[in-house]
Amino acid sequence: MNILILGAGAVGLSIAARLSRVSDVYAVCRHKHAEIIKTDGFRMTGIWGEETSFFSCGEDIPKNRDFDYIFISSKSTATRSICEQFADIIKGREVISLQNGIGNEEIIAEYTDTVIGGTIITGFEWTGDASVHVSVESGPMQLGRFPSGMDGGVQKLAEILLKADVPVSATDNIKGAIWSKVLYNCALNPLGAIMGVPYGKLENPHAWSIIEGMMDEAFRVTAAEKVQLSWDTAKEYIKYLKEHQLPNTRAHHSSMLQDLAAGKRTEIEFLNGAIAQRAKEYAMDTPYNAFITEQIYFMEELRANDNQ
Repeated sequence: MNILILGAGAVGLSIAARLSRVSDVYAVCRHKHAEIIKTDGFRMTGIWGEETSFFSCGEDIPKNRDFDYIFISSKSTATRSICEQFADIIKGREVISLQNGIGNEEIIAEYTDTVIGGTIITGFEWTGDASVHVSVESGPMQLGRFPSGMDGGVQKLAEILLKADVPVSATDNIKGAIWSKVLYNCALNPLGAIMGVPYGKLENPHAWSIIEGMMDEAFRVTAAEKVQLSWDTAKEYIKYLKEHQLPNTRAHHSSMLQDLAAGKRTEIEFLNGAIAQRAKEYAMDTPYNAFITEQIYFMEELRANDNQ
């Protein structure tokens, strides 16, 4: 089985390392990582075990290579540019989005007719070039035919990942799984970045009222789009967030905070920004999500100007 991973950062390279046990893997990654992997291997530590893996990788794809499955594991902001760059390779292939946010699968669907949606709620942290620590896992990877359904292509991929010791489950409601992860990210990620605090601090009643407003709006959008979730109301989800999700990540700092500190674009366009944009299609107002989106955009521009 030939598998390609595009936009391979900490997540993609970790998946590549595991898949290299059972498949012929090629990862497109930064030059500095590729050079180390070729000579010393990719180093992984943490809850997935300690190991050093060797697999093919580089900044471009060797000619005359064909692939059965193609993962895209980049930031959502890079999805379209990756699809444009590798359009000839992606066309007609099974392409899996293993990314954050809403809208990646729709972009990929412009380049291939066979899209598999995916979610992963595992913590992958860089400990150096070509070295990753797997810190936390809140559940298995989920895969499903996008926008819905189940078929042999999804089941076969899930079997390959299981053989490679990657926790995974197949679902016929991948859209619901994607939105469930989006709700968590939208609730905590941007507000944690704006305030510069770990997630546990967001239990403050003033911050929590903002989260409640964002989730009320998000649930109106999911209802309009007929997304099947595990919670019937925003109130039910907010209770689950506070009692089950937040306790495990109290000390966690927002990925948007890290992006802003590094002068990078955040994924706000695919999170709260996507909620605000989709709400417009249903003539809905989403002032909480729209405001926090604009605030993050403003912070991005401030950081970009500081770095000039």
